[in-house]
Amino acid sequence: MRKYEIMFIVRPTLGEDEVTKVIKDFGNILTTNGAKIVNEKNMGQRELAYEIKDFKSGYYYVYNIEASDDKAINEFDRLALISKDVIRHLITKEED
Repeated sequence: MRKYEIMFIVRPTLGEDEVTKVIKDFGNILTTNGAKIVNEKNMGQRELAYEIKDFKSGYYYVYNIEASDDKAINEFDRLALISKDVIRHLITKEED
């Protein structure tokens, strides 16, 4: 099993319920594509170091996952790039 950490920032103009829905939807993308969510962490709203898409803050969220292949990672990456709600994401492979 490969281990990954996925950090993404949700745009700050969404309401609390909408942010929760975006986080849950992206978690479902991972699990339906064969990944197992080991840990998840809501880091809350934070100021950005620099403006991204005219936003000065965002809701940070982190998933630690295990996956046997990169199908779930590729699908998460594809949909995060398309989504208007995710302003930035970073996927890193953790060393064993």
